[in-house]
Amino acid sequence: MANVKIYDQNRQEVGEIALADEIFQVEVQPEILHLAVRSHLAKLRSGTVGVKNRALIRGGGKKPWRQKGTGRARAGSSRSPLWRSGAIVHGPRARDYSFKINKQVRKLALKMALSSRFTAENMLVVDKLSFDQIKTRDFVACKEKLGLKNALIVVAEKDKDLALSARNVPGVLVLDPQSINVYEILKYQQMVLDKGAVESLQERLR
Repeated sequence: MANVKIYDQNRQEVGEIALADEIFQVEVQPEILHLAVRSHLAKLRSGTVGVKNRALIRGGGKKPWRQKGTGRARAGSSRSPLWRSGAIVHGPRARDYSFKINKQVRKLALKMALSSRFTAENMLVVDKLSFDQIKTRDFVACKEKLGLKNALIVVAEKDKDLALSARNVPGVLVLDPQSINVYEILKYQQMVLDKGAVESLQERLR
């Protein structure tokens, strides 16, 4: 167990919390992180692209001209892929790009991502982040006091005032412990966890 300092919104030390070694000090294997990121991005693809083949395109039922005697090449349909306004051959079809990875592998990848931020000293634990009103200016001031530039902020419970205050600030994303994933952790250079989020993650990943 490693003890880390807990800070308030003004970057003043207010206590300590123990981080489990089996979650925050796991040996990082790049191939597992890569697999988890690929899986996450594949799920985000809509896969709704599509073109019309000869079975779907309308028209072309009548033979354009007789088979022989015209001097022209044989043609059976005006919707041939060789013709203007014809069908598309081997075009893209709607599909699901997602692929499954085992639950244990997903959990291990999440531990590795958290460990990479902790070992690189890019993780900050705060007591609580909260605002009395929706005010971007207040969030920016708090962000500067905590020394954040490009950060993923994880809070134990969804806070509408915090989420809306941070929404228009570039380089910041606010999530809850159930929504974090390997891709978002690796995307942002810094990570901020409130005390409740740390406890929630340790209970979930053990």
